[in-house]
Amino acid sequence: MLAHAEGVERFSTLGGYDVLVGGNTFTSYNEHPRKLVWLPKYRINSTAAGRYQFLWKTWNSLRNRLRLPDFGPASQDRAAIELLRETGALADIKQGWISSAVRKSRKTWASLPEAGYGQREVPLEVLLAVYEKAGGQIA
Repeated sequence: MLAHAEGVERFSTLGGYDVLVGGNTFTSYNEHPRKLVWLPKYRINSTAAGRYQFLWKTWNSLRNRLRLPDFGPASQDRAAIELLRETGALADIKQGWISSAVRKSRKTWASLPEAGYGQREVPLEVLLAVYEKAGGQIA
């Protein structure tokens, strides 16, 4: 659901783990690509990369705290789970309270409803449908 919200799936056949913000891809998972990309639509620069569009600063902190070996898919998944845990959303996900989890995570991912970053936000109804289609259970 997060990958769908962040828009990475449409740019990659690798589940979005290799996507830079804006849609280009990178080839090495050795570390975060740290590429600054200009996004004219939003008039900002961003270093977002990977399936969950980690900013370099966020990734660097997570990598150090979690002792992640690389920027590969398993490390990206582990880091995203940690961010969900830190916001309190992981406990909600385990209970099937996905709407609540989305609300708690909206300041972490700009694409979530009511994130307030002035970027594209995906409606909650769409996210819930994507979550269920992927096999997630909603309570």
